[in-house]
Amino acid sequence: MTPSAKRRLQALSQQLVEGIPDAGTFEDIPRIRTVAPDSVGPRVKDKVVIVTGANSPTGIGRASAHQFARNGAKAVYLCDYDETYLPTHKREIQSLYPDVEVQTRQFDAGDAASVKAVVDDAIARYGRLDIMFANAGVIGSTKTFTEIEPDDFMKTLRTNTLGVFLAAKYAAPAMQITSKSKPFPSGSIICTASVAGLRSNAGGTDYSASKAAVVNIAQTTCYQLSGSGVRVNAICPGMIETGMTKILYDAARARGTERKIGQLNPLQRGAVADEVARVALFLGSDESSYMNGQAVTVCGGLSAGHPFVPGKLG
Repeated sequence: MTPSAKRRLQALSQQLVEGIPDAGTFEDIPRIRTVAPDSVGPRVKDKVVIVTGANSPTGIGRASAHQFARNGAKAVYLCDYDETYLPTHKREIQSLYPDVEVQTRQFDAGDAASVKAVVDDAIARYGRLDIMFANAGVIGSTKTFTEIEPDDFMKTLRTNTLGVFLAAKYAAPAMQITSKSKPFPSGSIICTASVAGLRSNAGGTDYSASKAAVVNIAQTTCYQLSGSGVRVNAICPGMIETGMTKILYDAARARGTERKIGQLNPLQRGAVADEVARVALFLGSDESSYMNGQAVTVCGGLSAGHPFVPGKLG
């Protein structure tokens, strides 16, 4: 085999090289063939994970880091532009899951050198990167589009869109690095988008545009990673109680109208961050081995239909 042919073979996923194994038969029918390990145990065992946007005490990033740690990750990087709570999160995770190594990093998700540095550190320390959760985001402007200044528009896109692009740009090659403990290239890049990136009326113009771009990044990059075993998916949350929505929730509680939050979705409630973190865990694990290039909504059903007022269809 020529060196170039050998490199091409090494860049292919395990399923393309070895195929999905035959599981044998039970009596006269074939047993179920599987790719993922048994899901009753740790779901991301020995994987190295980077999570951006992990500072908020009520955020999706922190909740996801806990799920990854709880499910056997070897190491979890907690990253954010604001490092106020990162040391606290680290101490908490280490107290709950002492076998997990926790690293904290303070940087702007839209800064290429910083994103590259954290990926390089994961490779230098652990020789692998398995999950990149590009979760960092800002809420953007609440003004109408005619009142948003161009600089403010681009500032929103810097974090929400450029940050995701950079995460994918540097994580994807790192996930294709192989070793004795990781003989085949593989990995999961998870991007936080929003239902606002799918349909209107869920966010401002700059925020919605930035999240629509995130969905497209997941779709286009997954094709450019064909055969590598590296998957890219987007999560589209609806109304979740996080640091970003804290003002809304606090105001509703002060008025006694918290029950109205999420009333447009069929579940008729908002969500907590862990409900999104469970989806991030699934996408990061091998259990989602055939999910790629998708925008997965976690919105209580909001995106499933058109808003209407019950009893007033005419």
